[in-house]
Amino acid sequence: HLDHVGYLPRLVKEGFEGKILGTLPTLAITRIILADSAKIQEEEAERANEEGYSKHDPALPLYTQEDVEETFAFMQPEPRSTWIYLSENIQCRFRYNGHIIGATFIELDINGKRFVFSGDIGRVKDPLLFPPERPEKADFLFIESTYGDRLHPEEDLNTILTELVMDTIRKRGNLIIPSFAVERAQRLIYTFWKLYEKNRIPNIPVIIDSPMGMEVLDVFRSYMNWHQLSDKESKAMMNRMTLVTSYRETWEIIDNPQPKVIVAGSGMITGGRVLTYLKQLIDEDTTTVLLAGFQAEGTRGRKLQEGAETLRFFGKDYPVKARVVQVHSLSAHADKDELLWWLSAIKNKPEAIYAIHGEHSGAEALLKAVGKQFDWHGEIPTLFDIKTVVCE
Repeated sequence: HLDHVGYLPRLVKEGFEGKILGTLPTLAITRIILADSAKIQEEEAERANEEGYSKHDPALPLYTQEDVEETFAFMQPEPRSTWIYLSENIQCRFRYNGHIIGATFIELDINGKRFVFSGDIGRVKDPLLFPPERPEKADFLFIESTYGDRLHPEEDLNTILTELVMDTIRKRGNLIIPSFAVERAQRLIYTFWKLYEKNRIPNIPVIIDSPMGMEVLDVFRSYMNWHQLSDKESKAMMNRMTLVTSYRETWEIIDNPQPKVIVAGSGMITGGRVLTYLKQLIDEDTTTVLLAGFQAEGTRGRKLQEGAETLRFFGKDYPVKARVVQVHSLSAHADKDELLWWLSAIKNKPEAIYAIHGEHSGAEALLKAVGKQFDWHGEIPTLFDIKTVVCE
């Protein structure tokens, strides 16, 4: 995802000349994400300069498509589950982690000490991906805490989506689902296809306006041993969808009064084509917006989740009259109990644990749960400081 790889072109632009190691599907998706990110940044900078809503004069992208192309030259694919020797006393390996295709946790052996970076940990039961592997040893552990303070609710996702589709048909409106292009879009495609196959929803158009999501589906087809989908299933579910290939088609869909489901990036409404749909349709009470996962602080998705009455797009505020619904069962992140399950395979007591990649409440709650279950000590690192949390 962009929050893991999005700064790479800037590092290269600032002079980085080392290797960028990753699994084959990870590097394939990184190419897709960075190319899209640079394009969006260039377009946003151009729009900001034309309309004058940036505090910078001129507004500049963090990096360009040319910077991204230069970054690709430093990428080096590595196999999973195989130790890679970086120097005489340092080796590392990538191990399957669920979450999204290609995702791994990283083990580093440095002078006999084992450093484990969890990365994003996936769900134990995922219809697309296999369960995560687990580390058996960690002297220094860096653990994600995105859902460290909560459990995923026992939602009946199929029933929720069926009811939302039927309500959209009754209102002759639009069901808009902001979606990450990686994993979430493919999961939604799979779920709607299954609902249709089981005759739970009628033949309502399901629009996939995410060119990047389609590129990621090609990655699924290229690396079949990384997921549970068969090639037959991939083709069948895509034949059921309406794929948008141009910006002109986006506007044709907006103008079409037919009830429909629209899946478009990005997942937290921070950019992408979903902005165009919401800018035009969020002020209509026949519109439903389905937030299909975690919404980080400061994002438009989080503001909708918290009941915002207006939402700002491209320098202008728009009234929110749409119905806003959120589901958590589509999340690709392990919840608190799944994180504790992932940790339970570690046989030694780590010397240090750092809760990262989450809001403070999630990190603190996870460390307290770790202290209670394992009697391990953990800390929440902050810039230039380490805050110690007493594990109860």
